[in-house]
Amino acid sequence: LCPLLLLLAALCPPARGRRDAPAKIAVVGGGIGGSAAAYFLRQKFGRSVRLDVLEKAAVGGRLDTLEVEGAAYEAGGSVIHPLNLHMKHFVKELGLSVAPVQGSLAGVYNGEEFVFEESSWYVINLLKLLWHYGLNPLRMSMWVEDILDKFMRIYRYQMHDYAFSSNEQLLHALGGNDFTRMLNQSIDEAMQRAGFSHKFINEVVCPVMRVNYGQGVNINAFVGAVSLAWAQPGLWSVKGGNKLVCPGLLYASKADVIPGTVVSIEPKIRPRPSGDPVKLYQVTYNTSSGLTGDTYDMVIIAAPLGRSMANITFKNFDPPIPEFPNPYHQTVTTLVHGRLNASFFGYQDPQAFHLTDIFTTENPKLFINSLGVVHPVGDAAGDGKLPLESAIWKMFSNKVLTKEQLNLLFSSYDSVKVKSWLAYPQYSPPEKCPPIILHDHVYYLNGLEQVASAMEMSAIAARNTALLAFHRWHGNSDRIDQEDLHEKLKTEL
Repeated sequence: LCPLLLLLAALCPPARGRRDAPAKIAVVGGGIGGSAAAYFLRQKFGRSVRLDVLEKAAVGGRLDTLEVEGAAYEAGGSVIHPLNLHMKHFVKELGLSVAPVQGSLAGVYNGEEFVFEESSWYVINLLKLLWHYGLNPLRMSMWVEDILDKFMRIYRYQMHDYAFSSNEQLLHALGGNDFTRMLNQSIDEAMQRAGFSHKFINEVVCPVMRVNYGQGVNINAFVGAVSLAWAQPGLWSVKGGNKLVCPGLLYASKADVIPGTVVSIEPKIRPRPSGDPVKLYQVTYNTSSGLTGDTYDMVIIAAPLGRSMANITFKNFDPPIPEFPNPYHQTVTTLVHGRLNASFFGYQDPQAFHLTDIFTTENPKLFINSLGVVHPVGDAAGDGKLPLESAIWKMFSNKVLTKEQLNLLFSSYDSVKVKSWLAYPQYSPPEKCPPIILHDHVYYLNGLEQVASAMEMSAIAARNTALLAFHRWHGNSDRIDQEDLHEKLKTEL
């Protein structure tokens, strides 16, 4: 029997062991996408992997605060939706506190008058909405709910370890052709086809697009629907600033944060004493002490690529890495501590003006997209009844406001803080998303922003990229781009 067993053992090849985990992974960018990617990569690849996060500025990226008179205020992503499950998990996992978004009275200004003003009475608001827009607001709520219900499938897919190799594939797995079609039409076209009135689109939908993305109803229908979801109740933020999530995730991931600007990435082949040569990537970056670099088994790019953003040269790739022409939209955040000039908005009696949020319609004469009272990031929810004369107002505009414009908006003011930045993509359907896989083990996370830019979208992209990188490293093709996952997972239960 023994000789027979020995013969069988000699004839049968040994069971193929699982490939070793990568030794070193570089993550380019320490914003919400990069810090979430480091967190999810650590979960998948385990403790032995060395994770380096290369950040050219401050950890947190576009999640930033501005200081006015000793208190910090959100400059970037301000609110989080109650259904943003990754952000909810991060906050709970990191032991951070949440602050509900404080109530406000909103009005929509068209450059000449307010076309809609909220009352502090819920019933009056309901009657006003019915009078102005009929059943459009209710139908919009149902339309957005239906899109959100389908989008929520991503959490189930990711919980079961499924990944997608392209952003279009991910979107199609959630909502089929309906979702991919939304990238190819504007929110205006999509809502007109769904039977919403011009008046409702111009006076309600457009102002929401302008405050969230600095653009009108010509943005793609998917990012438009995401934007409308933020008009729902239950919004919250992280006490102390949303950017606190980023260092928390990096600490939890045990990643090394290296201050440096990545200038180039190049594939390298290194011989090994035994077996096949190893493929690595040389990442070169600028630090305060000059140009340096290191080699990595895998690179995750979690910063928008392009000449005006993360301007990285991809050297000697075959085939070459394509250019990333997708431009980003400049937005300007201006914080002012001052007394609003109510007469600019048609109010002769300042005492009669009680609005704390002003949204605007499309009008070339208007030089602001929105204007609203904001509270420090360390504030508890409070009752939101700050006296308007001592309020901090936050404005979004497409250009830096001039002194003349500030003097029109405010009868007096003490301090002004300005931040001009490329905050989110310039949306222009039909959209073409950049690829996720740039090379064998080089991945690009920010392409999903072309679908919609939000903190949660970055976290979803980070988890998808970590799962995709893990499955491709270990050859788990059965977990990538699976069709009919929604039905498949239903039958598994």
